[in-house]
Amino acid sequence: MDLVRTKEQVFKEVESKLSEDGVRIQNKDMTRPWGGFFVIEEEDAQKFADLYFDGMNTDDLKISGKLSPKILLVAPDKRLSWQYHHRRAEIWKVIQGNAGVITSETDAEGSVKKLSKGDEIRLKQGERHRLVGLDDWGVLAEIWQHTDAENPSDEDDIVRVQDDFGR
Repeated sequence: MDLVRTKEQVFKEVESKLSEDGVRIQNKDMTRPWGGFFVIEEEDAQKFADLYFDGMNTDDLKISGKLSPKILLVAPDKRLSWQYHHRRAEIWKVIQGNAGVITSETDAEGSVKKLSKGDEIRLKQGERHRLVGLDDWGVLAEIWQHTDAENPSDEDDIVRVQDDFGR
């Protein structure tokens, strides 16, 4: 039986792959109780889309003129908060492993839908959602589509309906 990789191993692998692909990292956060993320330089958004979203034209994705590409890493058996956002929509694509997702138009949480490598999901502004780690690390490419040009979304634009970590 394979041993599950550590957070440090997974972050190192992803960081190495991003560097190899010429994608510049603006910031990384390994401190999240569910895993963590890499923030990609916005100037690399088209390169990021070419690599992870089949060459999707980032100009077509812009709602307010700004995009924020990220890589999410979700640990096995961990769940991000049941949440939504006021100032962004999101697109996720599984690029390694698999992950679960729950979505709803209301605060009522439904069942987990399994996403495998290559699967993509689009989350509307205000749509409730939760990312769930399954049997191994899930790695997802994410693009934030900012909906308010004057006040772009950030990590504070999270309305938590429920959170396993008491945040």
